[in-house]
Amino acid sequence: MKVVLRSDVDGLGRKGEIMDVADGYFRNFLAPKGLALKATAGVEHQAEAMRRTAALRDAASKADAEEIATKLVPQTITIAAKAGDGGRLFGSVGAQEIIDAVDAQAGATIDRRSLDLETPIKDLGEHSVMCKLHPEVAFPITVSVVEE
Repeated sequence: MKVVLRSDVDGLGRKGEIMDVADGYFRNFLAPKGLALKATAGVEHQAEAMRRTAALRDAASKADAEEIATKLVPQTITIAAKAGDGGRLFGSVGAQEIIDAVDAQAGATIDRRSLDLETPIKDLGEHSVMCKLHPEVAFPITVSVVEE
């Protein structure tokens, strides 16, 4: 059965795509949750419109992400923290502190979930933190932790 997805479905496809699925899958899962419609001529035209708007939104999002990347890549974000002997911090510098410092020093607003910070920073010095604002735009942010 041909269906048009009304929203992204994990393991199946993205919003606006026309997919071939089993009748039972459509009847028992996709239709009751409002995730898909039967593919008729009118619905296929709506799907094409959904794909066009999604492509425009994606292009705008990518352009915004690239603009932020060009602003942040050459810049070093400085964060002051209390440290003991040997350069070890008394606490740590986490994603939220980095986000606040980026907003204050560069004027760029980024989401905490876009940072790839596996463990908080616990040492003084320069650290590189990956930021992924868009599936095609990932860049490093240089964070310099100095003693307060």
